[in-house]
Amino acid sequence: MKRIINIAILLLTAVVAQAASFTVEAPRQVIEGNKFNVTFVLNNGEGSSFSAPEVSGAKLIYGPSVSHSYSSSWVNGKSSSSSSEEYTMIYKATSTGKCHIGAASIVVGGKRVATKPFTIDVLPSGSHANSQPQHQTTPGAPTPYSDPMTQSADKAVSGKDLFVRIEMSKPRVYEQQAVVCTIKLYTKYQVSQFIPTIQPSFDGFLIEEIAMQPSLNKVETFNGEQYMVATLKKCILYPQQSGKLTITSGNYDVSVVQFDTFRSIFGTISKPVEKDLKVTSNKATINILPLPEPKPASFTGAVGRFNVTTDLKPATGFKTYSAATYRYTISGTGNIKYIKAPEIKFPEQFDVYDPKTDAHVNDAAGDMSGKVVMDYTFIPQYAGEFEIPASEFTYFDPEAGKYETITVPGRHLTVAKGEGQPSNHYRMKNMDIRPIKNGDLGLKKSHSYIVGNWAYWLWFLLPLLALVALLMYYRKQLKERADVRRMRSKRASKVAQRRLKAARGFAARGDRSGFYAEMLNALWGYMSDKLSIPVSELSKDNINAELEQYGIDETLRKASMDLIDKCEFAQYAPELASGDMNAVLDEAAGIIDRLESVKSKVRS
Repeated sequence: MKRIINIAILLLTAVVAQAASFTVEAPRQVIEGNKFNVTFVLNNGEGSSFSAPEVSGAKLIYGPSVSHSYSSSWVNGKSSSSSSEEYTMIYKATSTGKCHIGAASIVVGGKRVATKPFTIDVLPSGSHANSQPQHQTTPGAPTPYSDPMTQSADKAVSGKDLFVRIEMSKPRVYEQQAVVCTIKLYTKYQVSQFIPTIQPSFDGFLIEEIAMQPSLNKVETFNGEQYMVATLKKCILYPQQSGKLTITSGNYDVSVVQFDTFRSIFGTISKPVEKDLKVTSNKATINILPLPEPKPASFTGAVGRFNVTTDLKPATGFKTYSAATYRYTISGTGNIKYIKAPEIKFPEQFDVYDPKTDAHVNDAAGDMSGKVVMDYTFIPQYAGEFEIPASEFTYFDPEAGKYETITVPGRHLTVAKGEGQPSNHYRMKNMDIRPIKNGDLGLKKSHSYIVGNWAYWLWFLLPLLALVALLMYYRKQLKERADVRRMRSKRASKVAQRRLKAARGFAARGDRSGFYAEMLNALWGYMSDKLSIPVSELSKDNINAELEQYGIDETLRKASMDLIDKCEFAQYAPELASGDMNAVLDEAAGIIDRLESVKSKVRS
C-alpha cells in the first residue's frame, strides 16, 4: 500500500510540474442545419467547475462529454508524464452568417483559466465547407464529421455510413466525346486501411487516367448528410461505340476506426477499435449517341473543337535532294490524342516519308486540350514549281451536334537545283518503265542445232533417273512404315520439337501452368515414342531401364529423370516453382539432342 501511495504521489507531482494549458478545437466552417463539434482540451492539469461558453448562431445538442487520458514514461532514471481532459460540446448551426463561440473556463490549481472567443462561418445549405479544425485533433478524439455517440465499437456500420460511389460527369455523350468518371469514398468514420480487390472495368472506352493522390480532405453533403470524401480515381473516358455502356462495380476491403469507451481510475478513456468491412460500389451506365450519318469523306474521327495550322521548314530556299518538313498542327479540345494523321497529297516528284506525330496535351479541364504536331518529311527530286494542294479537316462538334470543316490552304514551293541524284526509293516508287539496257547485249551471228548437243539428250535421261530413284524411295518408305516401332522412334524427335514449340508459346505469355503441362506431354511422349513403351506402361523406372539398355550413360539418364521431376513439381506446385522457363526449354532441347546422338552411335 505504501508503494502504491508513493507512486501516486510521484505521478501527481510530475503532472503538476508541467504547465497546464486550456485550448479549443473547432471547424472553421459549417453548413446551416448540420451538427459540429467544439472540443475544449485541458493539457497537464486537473480541472473542475467547467463553465460552457455562450454561443450565438447555434443550438446546443449534446454536452459536455468528458474524457480523460494519461501517459507516463521512465527513461534513464527520469520520469515524464502527460494528461489531458477533453470537454466536447455538439452544436447545430441554426442560421447562416457568423456563429460566435464565447470563452469557456475551468478551475486549475485554484485558478480559473479561459479560452479565447472565436467565430465560425456558417454557409448556406448545399455549400461545401472546409472542416479543417483550428488546432490539430487530439489522437483518439472524435472526428469533426460525426457525433461521439456514433463512434462506439458496438454500433454496426451501415451502407449509409460508408460507401463507394461511381459518378459520371454527363448522362449522355456522343461517340469519342469525353466524359469524366470519378470514383469516390464517402465515410462518417476514420479509415485506417483501404484496399481495392476488384477494380471497375471500362469496356468500350479509351481511358486517360488523371494522376492524383487519394486522401480524406474534403467534406460533401450527399442525400442531406455530411461525409468526409476521398477521390479514389478520376479518369477521362472516350466511348468507342454507341448504345448503353456500363462501368461495372468494384469491390474494396475497408478498415474503419470506432471507439471503445471504458472507465478507469483516471476517468473515461476512449480506445480506438478497427472494424473490417467489405464494400461494393454502384454501377454506372451512360448512353452513347452514334455520330450522325452520312459522315463527310474528310472526317477521320476527331470529336471536339479544333483548329488547324500548317508550316514549312525551311520556309523558302528549297533544293533538290535536301530534306524539308511540312508541319501540320491540330490544336483544341477533345480526343486530340487519338486523331489520325491526315493524308497529304504531295507532288509525285517528292520522296515522302511517314509522318512523325508529337502530342502536347493536358487534362486539367476534364477533357484533353492542347495540340498534336504531325511532321511530314519530304525530299524534292526535281527542280521546278510545285504545289501542295489545299485539303480539308473535318471534326464533329458535340456541343453543336454537327460536323465542322476547316479548309487548309495549299502551299506553293519553288525548288532549285541541288547536288545529288534521285534516290532509289523515289525511282522504285514512281517509275513504271525500267531503263533501256545499253552496251553488249550478247548477240551472236552463228548458231548450232540443239539436237546435236549432248545436253539435249541429258534432259531426257534425267527425268528417267529421277523416276527410278522415286520408285526406290517409295519402296523403302513402305517397308519402314510397316515397322510401327521404328516409325514411332523415328518421329519421336519431330513430335517432341512441335510440343516444345507449343510450350515456348506458353512461356512467351507467362503461363507457367500451361508451360509445364506441355513440357510434361513433350517429355513423356518423346520417351514413349523413342523407346517404344506403351502409354499404359510409362513410368520413370521403365524409362530408366530402357535408356540403360540403349547404352545411354548414367549422367544423361539422371539429367533426363531430373528434368521430368522438375516439370512435375512445377505443374503441381506452381506457387513454389521458380526459374526461367526459357532455360527449361533449352535444357529439354539439349537432352533430346544428346539422346538422339547416342541412339545414332548405338545403331552404328
